[in-house]
Amino acid sequence: MSDLTSKIEHQVEHDPHGPHDPNEINPKLASDIAYWAKEFGVTGQLLHEAIRVHGTHVEKVRAALAHHQVSLT
Repeated sequence: MSDLTSKIEHQVEHDPHGPHDPNEINPKLASDIAYWAKEFGVTGQLLHEAIRVHGTHVEKVRAALAHHQVSLT
C-alpha cells in the first residue's frame, strides 16, 4: 500500500470526535484542544501553556503534564 493510499484511508476513517492527528495537537482547532484537554485531564488553558512551552507533539505534551512541567504562574 502506498503512503498516499494510507493517508487517504486515514482521512476516510477519521473519527469526527477524535483528534485531527493522533500525534500532533493543533492549538488552532477547538476540537483538538477539547479532545486533548479531556484526554489529559487538564483545562484548555493548561493545555495551551503546555503546547506553548513544549510544542505540539502529543507525547512531549503528555510527558510535560505527567511530570508537572507546566505552570500558569
